Amino acid sequence: MHTKKELEEQFGTSGRIRFEETPTGLVRAVIATDLGEADVYLQGGHVAQWTPRGERPVLFTSSRSEFAPGKAIRGGVPIIFPWFGPRGGGMPGPSHGFARTVPWRLEQVHEGDGTVALTLVLGSRDVPHSFGYADFSLRFSAVIGAQLEMELEVRNDAEQKLIYEEALHSYFAVGDIEQVLVTGLQGMTYIDKTDDFKRKHVDGEIIRLTKETDQVHLNTLETCVIEDAAWRRRIIVEKSGSQTTVVWNPWAEKTKGFKDMAPEEWRGMICVESANAAENAVTLAPGEAHRMRVLVRVE
Repeated sequence: MHTKKELEEQFGTSGRIRFEETPTGLVRAVIATDLGEADVYLQGGHVAQWTPRGERPVLFTSSRSEFAPGKAIRGGVPIIFPWFGPRGGGMPGPSHGFARTVPWRLEQVHEGDGTVALTLVLGSRDVPHSFGYADFSLRFSAVIGAQLEMELEVRNDAEQKLIYEEALHSYFAVGDIEQVLVTGLQGMTYIDKTDDFKRKHVDGEIIRLTKETDQVHLNTLETCVIEDAAWRRRIIVEKSGSQTTVVWNPWAEKTKGFKDMAPEEWRGMICVESANAAENAVTLAPGEAHRMRVLVRVE
């Protein structure tokens, strides 16, 4: 893992970007431009905070997130790879894969007109071989400014095909979840993980959350909009290279079982995740690459 000193020597520091080391030993890039600010942790390649200038924070991060080596950060945008949820087939491995809990390498920093762009990389040599994934490479890019642009590229460097699931597991901050509407998923078929994985359809044009929700919407390329009445704003989530959208909120009872989330914090968050999961898993032939892009903006 890069140290703060090594990052400063390689990439320098400016008025827009500096590097910090947390008391727990994690290293993060702290970005502040005329258009927005963000924190990006090298562990997990994790955008943990993004706030357009003059706005409320757009990403939710739990006040009890541990920010510890090897622990997933609760909030922001965890990178999910190479499986979504529990690993199937009785195989060992952490929930949502290994990418979100291992150190990534910062490859490039570019300062643009009011923006800072970071590129982080993760290769098969950076993760335990016991997981059974060899000869792959990930590249994650985030452009921080008035908008948040993210791209996850997966490349198969092996001599056999690579089948994987992925997600940019975005946690969004809202004023009151019970006043939130989600549009863009009308008519979609989804897997209801709270009801024995039954297949259901979205009735009507909006989704309103009234209880624990864990919906995996399949075969959808559409832009989603989070209508946040309490804070009088709309969060627009555009995507490409993603055929799955996940909508999640643990609600009150499930949150009680999370050590890394305060009891009432479910009220101030919603996950609308751009993903490729279940039958939308990606298959790459040797030498192929796939890119998933997400653009978030606020109105």
